[in-house]
Amino acid sequence: MQKSSAILFCLGIFLVFTSCDSSHMFDAYKSVPGAWNKDDVVQFNFTQPDTTNAYNLFVNVRNNNDYKYSNLFLIVDLEFPHGKSLTDTLEYKMAKPNGEFLGEGASSIKENKLWYKDHFIFNESGNYKVKIQHAMRESGKVNGVINLEGITDVGFRIEKPTTH
Repeated sequence: MQKSSAILFCLGIFLVFTSCDSSHMFDAYKSVPGAWNKDDVVQFNFTQPDTTNAYNLFVNVRNNNDYKYSNLFLIVDLEFPHGKSLTDTLEYKMAKPNGEFLGEGASSIKENKLWYKDHFIFNESGNYKVKIQHAMRESGKVNGVINLEGITDVGFRIEKPTTH
C-alpha cells in the first residue's frame, strides 16, 4: 500500500508543477542532431490563438558546452496564413564576458528564452509557420559557419502577456 501511495504522491506533484504555467498558448521544441547546418531550417506550424489579443513570442534555444560563441544570430521568418511574411535577423547574447553561459539550468545544458516579438497580434485567422535558421559568422570571415555545434534544441513559444 505504501508503494502505491508514493506513486500517487509523485504523480500529484508532477501535475502541480506542469499545470502552473498557464500563460503559454504554444510551446514546442525540435532537437538538433549533431551540429546545426546553416541550411537546416527548424519549422513550427500552429493556428493563431485568436485575432484580437496580443501575445509575446519567444525563440527558445538549448545549448551545451560545445557552443563556442558569446552570441547567436538567427533568421526568423513568420509566415501568415494569407501569404504575408515577416523576416527578422536577430542577435542574442549567449554568454557573459567571462565566458559563463547565460540561460537556465544547473547542468551543462542551458535553456535560453529569447524575445522575438512583444505584444504581437495574429490579425489573420488560419495556420501560421515560423521558420528559424542560424546565421552565424566568425569574426573577420565572410562565409558563415556551416555546422554550428553546441545547439541541442530549438523551440518556439507563444505566451499571454503578464499583467501587473
